[in-house]
Amino acid sequence: MSTKEKVVVTGFQPSGRLHIGNYLGMFKQAAAMQKEKGLKRYYFIADYHSLTQKYDPKQKSREIMEMAIDALALGIDPKKSTLFIQSHVPHHTNLAWIFNTLTPVGELERMVSYKEKVSQGQIANAGLLTYPILMAADILIYDADFVPVGEDQIQHLELTRAIARKFNQRFGKTFKEPQALLTKTPRVMSLNDPSNKMSKSIPSGCLFIFDSEAETTKKIMAAQTDSHKTIGFDPKNRPAVSNLVLIFAAFRGVSEKEIVKEFKNVGYKEFKAALAKEINSSLKPLRTRKKELMKEKSKITKLLEQNAKKMDRVASKKIEAVKSKVGLI
Repeated sequence: MSTKEKVVVTGFQPSGRLHIGNYLGMFKQAAAMQKEKGLKRYYFIADYHSLTQKYDPKQKSREIMEMAIDALALGIDPKKSTLFIQSHVPHHTNLAWIFNTLTPVGELERMVSYKEKVSQGQIANAGLLTYPILMAADILIYDADFVPVGEDQIQHLELTRAIARKFNQRFGKTFKEPQALLTKTPRVMSLNDPSNKMSKSIPSGCLFIFDSEAETTKKIMAAQTDSHKTIGFDPKNRPAVSNLVLIFAAFRGVSEKEIVKEFKNVGYKEFKAALAKEINSSLKPLRTRKKELMKEKSKITKLLEQNAKKMDRVASKKIEAVKSKVGLI
């Protein structure tokens, strides 16, 4: 890595309560990256992106603020990273409009994420279709070198790189082509239906990060298992118990094989109790931190305002260069 700091950009979408899959994936990685030297970390609350799905306007502002609080509670350190709100930096959408004029509709219609959401009944609004273009602007406006993404976002990042290349070819070298940092996210499934991913839309099978200890334990103890008498890890043939083993391993930071070995001689009840204890122990400091942060909303609001001004200064340099190259005055 060169002496010049590299830039990492990622967004957190404020669309409701966070569950353990969110924590084990993007937030743990984002917090861990703060230990690395030579990185500028720009983390934003993707409030514009969250408007592409059904939402309650009366709740949206609360969700945005709560996401900021959650991010801080889950380890985002304002001394090491810059946390800001997407809509507070208008240059994101300014750049997205210019990218709109360079991107064929067909490329957007081929996005797997778009097709999946529409097939699941989500309204095919223009915002949903052009979501990847705004994502490209979020990234490219800060000259990002690296972007943490899950496997489902790889196609979007490839489009971002393609947009950067197209702009550079037409108007001259302006943007970097960012590299993916693949988020190693355990595929956490629903506790009461292991054929589906854990989702806040099915609360009974979802472990929310900021549930109470009692609620977490209750859900774990009620989680689906199978008719076998031993703990095992076989996702294809024993999906329910394998899901619990996977969760245990992820929180413990060991392999599934080690969990199976440790609990090979115990029954499901004892195993579940141990799992609930492990999760509650891991999440206790995060839950405590959130309670503290909820009392500091004015301080957090001020932080977000200061960071928005900082990021606006960074983004304005890039957008002025872009406007000049495309012929705007």
